[in-house]
Amino acid sequence: MDTQQPLSKPKDYTSPLHPKRILLVEDDDALANVYITRLQAEGFEVRRVSNGEDALASALSFSPNLVLLDVMMPKVSGFDVLDILRNTPETRNLKIVMLTALSQESDKARAESLGVDEYLVKSQVVIADVVDRIKMHLAER
Repeated sequence: MDTQQPLSKPKDYTSPLHPKRILLVEDDDALANVYITRLQAEGFEVRRVSNGEDALASALSFSPNLVLLDVMMPKVSGFDVLDILRNTPETRNLKIVMLTALSQESDKARAESLGVDEYLVKSQVVIADVVDRIKMHLAER
């Protein structure tokens, strides 16, 4: 009788019954659509909002596993969103990855001082890198 144990499967980030939820906060429609398409193809449930004010509301109502956050947005900046999320008990431990055009060290230092999990510069990464970083952060949970 063969009693071999099945090989262990890689960590499943996106179980069909409980897909991981990503809140995408991006005001550029074209870029947002590219990310939505790719993240959904990877099995994530994605909600997109285009400004910081909606990001704060959605962080509570959507209960994402991770927030992919732009910095330069209408109404409330990504830095302010990050600061508020980190100081709100219900969202304090959310994984937050900033994806921004701001490449200055001072901007990265500001984000880190506010508690960002990772700071990625749009011109320095491709979408596959971003997806890999999201999966890495979700695997830490």
